Amino acid sequence: MPSNIHKDKLSKEYAFYSVKERAWWDGGQISDVYEDSRTVMQKSHLDFAVAMEPNIRRFPSGKEEMSTDSYYTYRTDTEVVLGDHVSADYNIVQNKDAFSFFDEIAKEHDLQYETAGALGKGERIFITAKFKDHILVGKDDMIEKYLFLTMSHDGKRSITAAFTPIRIVCNNTLNAALEDCTNMIKIKHTDDVQSKLKQGRLLMQLANDSSKRMEETFNRWTKINMDDKDLQRLIHIAMASDKETLDCVRDCRIEEASPRYKNQIYGAYGYAMMADSQKMETTKGKLFGAYNAITGYFQNVRSYADNEQKLESIIYGGLAQKKAQATIELCENYAKYGTDALMLN
Repeated sequence: MPSNIHKDKLSKEYAFYSVKERAWWDGGQISDVYEDSRTVMQKSHLDFAVAMEPNIRRFPSGKEEMSTDSYYTYRTDTEVVLGDHVSADYNIVQNKDAFSFFDEIAKEHDLQYETAGALGKGERIFITAKFKDHILVGKDDMIEKYLFLTMSHDGKRSITAAFTPIRIVCNNTLNAALEDCTNMIKIKHTDDVQSKLKQGRLLMQLANDSSKRMEETFNRWTKINMDDKDLQRLIHIAMASDKETLDCVRDCRIEEASPRYKNQIYGAYGYAMMADSQKMETTKGKLFGAYNAITGYFQNVRSYADNEQKLESIIYGGLAQKKAQATIELCENYAKYGTDALMLN
């Protein structure tokens, strides 16, 4: 059984859709061709509506009173409760509205729906749409470009839409904000969500800015040599989570660091040395390879409790995304100052 993927009660199918590839796990509805949003919504079993009602307060005397500040959300098709303590100013955004948001962008920028699905009882959904063009690093190292949207119906999360580049050769998710360029927008359910969902042009501008800067930065890094000693030290610094660990790195006392930290650095260094994607002209002995060692570790080596935890870590500002950003900064400093950028004083 796939981790936390919702199973639709009416159809008995998993609420997951993908084009060609069986992403995450072996199941769901797989299509051989790209399809329109209406078809994707139906096949991913996201074609349900959500409603909201006030909670009932029950007193020992038997008296009942409708709450004015606490609500619950539920699916209208199955009447399954999705969120039981939702504030009065919460605004429901239907799944069809999320698809409409992507449709508006797709019309102008030729996007294709790649995956869609629901988690839990259907309280959280996700959609990815793929660009037809790529980021090209070197002559043949290609990075596919996606827009990713997720939202919840339980009152716990903002609506998040992000630009997500994925390196084809090793399936690394290369999420990072380059300098002052971000790749994500968040919309609260208490905001005027309908008008803010029309911010497709803003998201596309963020995606275009991120794409351009990534291509320029990564290609620049492919021209900068890095020996194994510097690679190892960069990994040691990027993986450190506290001052105590950094002190161990600075004083060459790695053996005194925590077992968890040592497992991480050995995993990342092993990936850097052994993965086929690290033996390309763009990565072998190059600064770009050092960056991919970190992202590749979190994407392809590190173990997660389930796919939702992996998604949190890589996409939603979790550990993997924070480490990717830290590595971006280290790599930029290395590009400017060489080995001196890895000295901790």
